[in-house]
Amino acid sequence: MKGLRLSRIKELVEHNIIETQEDLAEALRKEGIDITQATVSRDIKELMLIKAPVGDGRYRYALPKEQNPVFSHSRMSRMFQDSVVAIDSSENIIVLKTMPGTAQAVAATIDNTKWPEIIGTVAGDDTIFMVVKPVAAVPDVIAKFRDLLK
Repeated sequence: MKGLRLSRIKELVEHNIIETQEDLAEALRKEGIDITQATVSRDIKELMLIKAPVGDGRYRYALPKEQNPVFSHSRMSRMFQDSVVAIDSSENIIVLKTMPGTAQAVAATIDNTKWPEIIGTVAGDDTIFMVVKPVAAVPDVIAKFRDLLK
């Protein structure tokens, strides 16, 4: 079932303007695929969908240009420089503010670095929350992020 769902998501975003997770969920439901918003979110992350501009300040989901993107330091640095506008933290949570529509792509890149001190990320449209463990690692993670912005 998951393979079919992921295949349909790829087809839908290639041939339709899908702007939100709810739009994607509704398109899947119309095709008889029962899905929750949480599953849509996980599928978007797994497929590494990106938000591409469609004009008028609107964005749509799209497949990455490379089907097997390499998560290199230089790619991550470019993504941070193009997308991240602020970094802040509280205790063991780091918050990244991004340009609208880019948070999920940045979060996916962070997740794929597999840094052991980052437990996980949650991304909205322009904000990423990430949990860092232990708390003492937060300054080091922020320093790595700031280096990517240089």
